[in-house]
Amino acid sequence: MLNFVTAGESHGPQLTGILTGLPAGLTLDLDAVNAGLAARQGGFGRGNRQQIEHDQVTVVGGLRHGVTLGSPLALTIQNRDHAHWSKIMDPTSPATAENTLRQVTRPRPGHADLVGGMKYGHRDLRNVLERSSTRETAMRVAIGQICEQFLAQLDIHVLGYVQQIGAVTVDPHAELPLRELAQRVTQNDLRLAADDRVAELHDLITATRKAGDTLGGVIRVVAENVPAGLGSYTGWDTKLDGQLAAAVMGVNAMKGVEIGDGFTAAGHYGSQVMDEIDWHQGQGWSRLSNHLGGFEGGMSNGMPIVIKAAMKPIPTLYKPLQSVDIQTKVVKKANVERSDTTAIVPASLVVESVVAIELAKALTATFDGSNLTRLQRQVAAYRTELADY
Repeated sequence: MLNFVTAGESHGPQLTGILTGLPAGLTLDLDAVNAGLAARQGGFGRGNRQQIEHDQVTVVGGLRHGVTLGSPLALTIQNRDHAHWSKIMDPTSPATAENTLRQVTRPRPGHADLVGGMKYGHRDLRNVLERSSTRETAMRVAIGQICEQFLAQLDIHVLGYVQQIGAVTVDPHAELPLRELAQRVTQNDLRLAADDRVAELHDLITATRKAGDTLGGVIRVVAENVPAGLGSYTGWDTKLDGQLAAAVMGVNAMKGVEIGDGFTAAGHYGSQVMDEIDWHQGQGWSRLSNHLGGFEGGMSNGMPIVIKAAMKPIPTLYKPLQSVDIQTKVVKKANVERSDTTAIVPASLVVESVVAIELAKALTATFDGSNLTRLQRQVAAYRTELADY
């Protein structure tokens, strides 16, 4: 089964990722992976760090002549900003007065700083924030882009976009097919489905930045043509919607996950929420609606998978909140690190990526994932079996 691990700090030399279980025989388009990384660095409301980095993935194992070998795929992304932090973030040199100048002792409310320091015994909270930084998600986007290429070979497609920024909700085209949605959200720098709301939200983000504050929002991810029956009802830990929810909550700053109508469904009658079943000769099974977001009993049901993620505002504020110095125990303002006013646009790509990774996991767990051509045959036969059920 497909799996991955990442390593590296925000201002360290590089990010490293190892992806295991990817089938042999997949031709990788690294230009497309890098385009995804560039998109993650974009979006209105981003900070100055993105002007320094120019993320490019390098494959150092598991690929030959552009085709996956089935062995672990090893990836690196260089941190260009490391040049300004080389002494402070040197992996091997001992700590000195010179290379601990930027130590952090005033934890930021809402960040991992304080609890991470308490758990691991760090007295310099930079040891926490360097890894808990969203910089790590660059590697998850690279891995997600690779998984999206894999899914595309099975005619499965995933899209993440912004549905809400702050208190402003913008999603007039939620029922459009994924291809049309993709055309809309890639035409503006907020990944919105409505171009006519962009200027309004630019003004909101600009005003928030001037106030030294930050904004969160809501992300919507759609996955189309996922075959029914991925995941299982037989155990709590085999439910695919649970695995997807866990992966989304594992993205920095996510505080809520919704499948389909989610919390809204809780306020409706069952007759308004359940998706009635239909069947047509040659087309197979379908539902007359999709309130349940493509899931029944923890399993995909063949309808589009719809997931929403609620992102809290970024905890690093340029007008910082109260904190307490861990060394002196004196009440002070929290530490200020370079940050964004909102990272909702890149977050939509990160959440899209982790959804793609989990779907790739489910497929390689269900079918023989050692060779792409064999897996394609198995998935095609399975789709035919389901249609004839």
